[in-house]
Amino acid sequence: VQLQASGGGLVQAGGSRRLLCTASGSSFNIYTVAWFRQAPGKGREFLAASRYGTSATYYSDSVKGRFTISRDNAVNTVYLQMNRLKPEDTAVYHCAAASYLHDDYYYTDRYYNFWGQGTQVTVSS
Repeated sequence: VQLQASGGGLVQAGGSRRLLCTASGSSFNIYTVAWFRQAPGKGREFLAASRYGTSATYYSDSVKGRFTISRDNAVNTVYLQMNRLKPEDTAVYHCAAASYLHDDYYYTDRYYNFWGQGTQVTVSS
């Protein structure tokens, strides 16, 4: 599967932004899809995941309550709605996918074998 992330841009602190991760290919419903981000000089950080086959979602503590992940398998797209953005949310945001990913591994980037190219989100103070 090929992934394309979009929707990034410049937003003021306190504002909102919606990112999209669009996949090519079939059988999108077998993939757990996650969002990660990487800020300059920092490691990759797990944000949220949408589990394959169910409506289950997972979030990191840093974004829980502010970000919402959702998916529409009919259009092969996963969304990340980001609200109440902060300057520290500034990063390159990547989406990633893995088929039939075990629930113990959804937050670990090395288990995802498909990655989008990233989209920059900049939050100004």
